[in-house]
Amino acid sequence: MSKTLTCIIVDDEPPAVRILEKYTAQLPDLECVATTNSAIEALGLIQVHQPDVLFLDIQMPGLTGIQLSTLVKDKVKIIFTTAYAQFALEGFELNAVDYLLKPISFERFIRAVDKVRLQLQSAERPAQKEEDFFFVKTDGKNRFKKINLSEIYYLESVKNYVILYTDTEQIVTYNTLKYYEENLAGKHFVKIHKSFLVSLHKIETTDTNEVCVLGKSLPLGDTYKNHFFDKVNQKTL
Repeated sequence: MSKTLTCIIVDDEPPAVRILEKYTAQLPDLECVATTNSAIEALGLIQVHQPDVLFLDIQMPGLTGIQLSTLVKDKVKIIFTTAYAQFALEGFELNAVDYLLKPISFERFIRAVDKVRLQLQSAERPAQKEEDFFFVKTDGKNRFKKINLSEIYYLESVKNYVILYTDTEQIVTYNTLKYYEENLAGKHFVKIHKSFLVSLHKIETTDTNEVCVLGKSLPLGDTYKNHFFDKVNQKTL
């Protein structure tokens, strides 16, 4: 079920207010919490009700709809309503969600409300975190393999190569462990030995002498113990 949106109608023409109230009443997920014919009064109403959307006439005495919108644009979604099409461009330059030209049809009203709902849902939706990954050259040819960091359990240095261990394969790369240590800095990898770099996320057990990852016991070098256990303690409850 959709969240009920709240709105305030601001228009100095009573017939225009009545039409918008009628349209609002026909949508079960839209509630009109206040109406006013004064843009100045609307400032207080917005503060009190904190509506999702403002149906705002542009030409009004005193404070105009355009002027009001510049004061509240960060607090509420704005849909301009006016009989004058020449104001449309100015309205959109102020980041209005939509611009309704009077006389407003019910179908056009619904489309404007839907735009507000989509914008609010997009703002509330948590950002999708892109999977961290990199490419490695896997043989003498120009062939590269994509590796997701979340798949790596540990890295092992063997002579001039580094082996990346996942739960399904061992990927041999022509590089140094120092290179990976520097480029994975700030990620969830920590050096435990001159020959091993492990993912903190993948550690099964550990003590002062070894680290168990992927069912294997890896040596924990004296040089790296303090830094390693600093990282472990940050994750200890």
